[in-house]
Amino acid sequence: MRGSQVNQKRWAETLLSPGNEDQVWELFHENSKLSRYDSGLYGHEILERIKRLHESLPFEGYPAVPLPREAAPLKLSLEDAITTRASVRDMRPSQLTLKQAGTLLRHAYGVTRKDNGGFPRPFRVVPSGGALYPLEIFFHSARIKGLRAGLYHYNPAESRLRLLREGDETGRIAKAMVQTEVALNASLIIFITAFFERSVFKYGDRGYRFVLLEAGHVAQNLNLVANALGLGSLNIGGFFDREIDEFLNLDGVTQSTIYMVAIGKKSG
Repeated sequence: MRGSQVNQKRWAETLLSPGNEDQVWELFHENSKLSRYDSGLYGHEILERIKRLHESLPFEGYPAVPLPREAAPLKLSLEDAITTRASVRDMRPSQLTLKQAGTLLRHAYGVTRKDNGGFPRPFRVVPSGGALYPLEIFFHSARIKGLRAGLYHYNPAESRLRLLREGDETGRIAKAMVQTEVALNASLIIFITAFFERSVFKYGDRGYRFVLLEAGHVAQNLNLVANALGLGSLNIGGFFDREIDEFLNLDGVTQSTIYMVAIGKKSG
């Protein structure tokens, strides 16, 4: 058998693998494909379900922190922010301002328009399947001026934070990551989590795909805004899911962490 034939055989065996139940990604992708014959909910049924779901988890009773109304000034144009974006692994511990943190959060997942042509949710800075916005944003920091060290939740609808747990738990986060030094040197660790029901009740398995796409939109916004603020960012997929979910007090089934982003000062 000639070399090209050998390569073609290996390619078919390695990548196509029809019927291989061990390939979970393949099963997911097939199940999340759209068919002409799929049946969906009626409009009034969708609206009723949305009314029963929080736009953003309220965390009532936890200390509230309003975010500054003014944004921190961006130092780069959109073009420069895009073309100079880079993953920054070498950060140095440093303080951020609450205005910088608020700018990052608002530009990542904040509300932009409430007059949205009849959609049940206000629009935000990222596209979302059905404008359902299934993501929840948490962050931990011990390096924001004027903000107590701890774990926070960001509510886009109200543009405020809730302090869920006070104390510097950087070490615990680091132990739940593959690259521990990232958490130790970052000023801010952002957790992008998904409340899956907000999407899958309408779109089924395809809704899960939409959730992942939306998390990517949010992460890219964080990257670009961090760069425009003169900060570094690093997208993190190397974390131990169950440990991070436990840290955030998530059950890992109805809501789970799907992405993390570290923000901090560039060492260079």
